[in-house]
Amino acid sequence: MSGIILNVVVQGVLTGLVYGLMALGLSVIFGIVRVVNFAHGEFAVIAMYAAFVLFRNFGLDPVAAMLPVAAVFFGVGYLLQSALINPFVGRAEHEQFILLVGLGMVIVNGLLMIFGPDARPVNLSYGLDSYEIGPLLIDKARLLAAAAAVVVAAILFGFFRLTALGTAIRACADNLIGAAVVGLDVKRLYALSFGIGLACVGAAGALMVTIADARPALAQAFTLQAFVIVIVGGLGSMSGALVGGVLIGVSEALAGFFFEPSMKSMFSFALLVVVLVLRPQGLMGRRA
Repeated sequence: MSGIILNVVVQGVLTGLVYGLMALGLSVIFGIVRVVNFAHGEFAVIAMYAAFVLFRNFGLDPVAAMLPVAAVFFGVGYLLQSALINPFVGRAEHEQFILLVGLGMVIVNGLLMIFGPDARPVNLSYGLDSYEIGPLLIDKARLLAAAAAVVVAAILFGFFRLTALGTAIRACADNLIGAAVVGLDVKRLYALSFGIGLACVGAAGALMVTIADARPALAQAFTLQAFVIVIVGGLGSMSGALVGGVLIGVSEALAGFFFEPSMKSMFSFALLVVVLVLRPQGLMGRRA
């Protein structure tokens, strides 16, 4: 029995790392631009469909498709922030909410018109393969997706910590007025940040098709899930997004094993409530 539970926990950790990469994009956008992307899950589903199309038409593995999808999403995010979202940065939160929720509705209905409501699976040649390590039986597709998510997250952490551009972006997040006073192009850095955030979503969505079939109905669930993860980990904390993703992945896996798969969300929200009661700023967040 203990071996089975250990396998369930490992599968939850692997899935949670992909969840964490998806939530990392939301955390980057909010932590720097201070705009809550209520269309986050919708962009993740677009990335899932993009990976599906690349696999069906060109035979491109989702792990490899992650790169072009993330690159396109970076460009889309940059343009979206520059042309549409930037005028709303200083406005009231409810105006930002209406804008991005409306954008999400347009995306979901567009996907329904193009692909229909049916699930679109990516049938990988190694989809049923697994690695046996002692008592562990690790799903190959899930392991590759988790490893790719860790690599992308590590590159992102390195970019923000070790490059001059990353330091400038963090300066904007810490002190917007001070950054503008010293001559930083805040609007351009905001656009870059939004592009980086959407690139994370694009990469996570491409990897997600190794775990779940692409369908428009996932959009709202992914948005809600990303919010739960970043609140549990700490809103605006990039490392917290990964930690929160792993915790949510493990809690869902254990809930599906001990109870019913349909009860996974209940346990995720129970974890959210516990964290909010005991540590309102999140596990790795800072008090305001």
